This record gives sequence, C-alpha cells and structure tokens, in this order.
Amino acid sequence: MTHSMHMNSKEQMVAVDVMGGDGGVSSMIRGVELAIKLFPDEMGKLVLVGDEATIEEQISQCGSVFHNGDVEICHASQSIDMAEKPMHALRNKKDSSMFRAIDLLKENKVSGVLSCGNTGCLVVGGTLKVGVMPGIDRPALATIIPAPTSRFVLIDVGANPSTSAKSLVHNALLGALYHNIAVDPKNSPRVGLLTIGTEEGKGSETICEAHEMLKKINGEIRYCGLIEGFQLFSNEIDVVVCDGFVGNILLKTIESLAGTIKNYIKTEMKKNPLRMLGAFLAGGAFRAMKRDLTADKYGGAPLLGLNGIVVKSHGSSSVEAVAHALRLTFRLSKINNEHFLSNAIEKVNFLIE
Repeated sequence: MTHSMHMNSKEQMVAVDVMGGDGGVSSMIRGVELAIKLFPDEMGKLVLVGDEATIEEQISQCGSVFHNGDVEICHASQSIDMAEKPMHALRNKKDSSMFRAIDLLKENKVSGVLSCGNTGCLVVGGTLKVGVMPGIDRPALATIIPAPTSRFVLIDVGANPSTSAKSLVHNALLGALYHNIAVDPKNSPRVGLLTIGTEEGKGSETICEAHEMLKKINGEIRYCGLIEGFQLFSNEIDVVVCDGFVGNILLKTIESLAGTIKNYIKTEMKKNPLRMLGAFLAGGAFRAMKRDLTADKYGGAPLLGLNGIVVKSHGSSSVEAVAHALRLTFRLSKINNEHFLSNAIEKVNFLIE
C-alpha cells in the first residue's frame, strides 16, 4: 500500500470518506473490503480518506485485499459530525475527510466520491467545490426503492427541502437518466410528480407550476402526470419526483415501515409451535422477499446534477450497503453522459422558459 498521493487523473479511482458513517471507520473499511471481494471486476483504485493511523489500524485487521497496491490513504485530520451546519463546516473543517475527498474530485485526482456523512455538508460541499452542471439550478439526491414487482427512482430525497418548479423539472430529467443507468437501460421510464391528488390543480403552487412545465417537455421524458402515494408500489411509475422535504420524509417512512413489518412478522411467527412450523415451511418465500426487497442493494444515493460523481449513503449504512454504494460509485464514474445530459438540459430549459 502507498500512502502518498501519486495519482494519474485518467485512472478509474474513487475516494471514500471513511470517517463519515455512524458505524465509524471499522464499518466503512469492512464495507470497502466486502465490495472488493464481491465485485472484483467492477472495482478500480481506491483512496481512503480520513485519519491515517486509524485507517491503518483497521486495515491491519482485514484480509489481503488491501495490500495489492490499488488502495491509497489520504490523511485528513478532521471529521464532520451529523449535527454540524454546512457553512460552519466549510469554514472550520477544511481538512475534514469529507471535504478532502471532494477536493480530490475537484482536482480531477479521482473520478468519484462516496460518503456516509452529513447530508447537508455533502450537498453544500459538492455544490460549491465541484460545481453544478450548466443549466441545472440545484443538484438532487436520487435513490432506488425496491418494490415487489419493480424498482423505482425517488428524487429528491433530501438535497433541497425547498425548491422551485424549474428544479422539479430538472429532477425529472435527472431521475429519468439515472433510471436508465441504474435500473433499465432499454425502456423510457414513466415519470410522475408526487402530490395530494391526480386531478388538475391538486397540490401547492410550485407543484402546479412544475406540472404545467413537465407537460411541455413530455417529448423529452415520458411524463405520466400527477401521482399519489398509493401508486408508488403498484408498478405504475418508474421515477417519482418531489422536493427534498417530502422525499426525505417518504424515504425514512418507507425504511421504518419495512423494519416494523419485519419485526412484527418475526414476533407473530414465534408465538406458538404451529406458526413456527409455518415459518419454516415458508422459509423460501421469506428469503426471496429479503433478497428482492432489501435496501442494502441500493445503499447509495447519487447527488445528480454536479460536474462530478458524488454518492451519499445512509449514515447508518450496513457493511453490505456500503459495499453496494461503492459499486454504484464506480459504475457511475465510468459512464460519461455529460454531453448528452447537457444537450437535454439545454433543450428542456428552452421549452419551459
């Protein structure tokens, strides 16, 4: 392993902020190790950003995957906690693992960044340091939600709690592109705008304005109109567009409900021997549900609309979720859609202005 930074800007390399997650450096390092083991053909070179001594100590407890020359350490003396305000962190935590990782992306020394840290700081840091693509007002966080017969993209899940109608239109375009990359590259995704009713005029002034704009660009994306919450899991829509306030609440509600149902089923199945036998006989079905509906497979949420790849994973991400988020970061950093997206943004902005 090398400790100094001697990187070719053309190499496929991802910087990982190992100080950001709730599980600490150990969880992040084990997630990276798992990604290398599970997806060896999809991994490039890695830069682990954080306290060098702590990283070295954790790596020493891992297997040989970190000793092949494809992993480097970039020392950062500071870390950002989850309660830190973005602008305070920008002024006082310049040597934090998160901002050091973003700086490497800004300097073209890496092709992508993964962090499980403070969402607000990551959004502000990415926006100010890496910059937003021309024509895009604000970046947006997108995530994939698994459903029984499909998967859909939810955008925005927390980057911008308050947004404009134009930004919602941009989110629709970014979400559709992400669906083509991460879910289904062949078919044009069905895009819907989340609100409180499907009738015309239902929703806030911003929603109604965005709805009218989206109808104007229906040829650029497959806009299916206004949608309600009960349509999300019935395979009616592929990209769900909302502001970051609604999206973040919706995402956390889905995660909480999934955990509650899982625990409820476990408790009820253990109440008597007959139920336990039934649980044993239905084991295959339960394993299939866990495999298909687990959120760990979709652990990363890219911050779309930046001049570079920045992926946010949940602060409480499991080792498996970190591994899949790292895989996603490499996948996105290998795809160059900037020219196509720039043309699409320019055309959409012309149609709605």
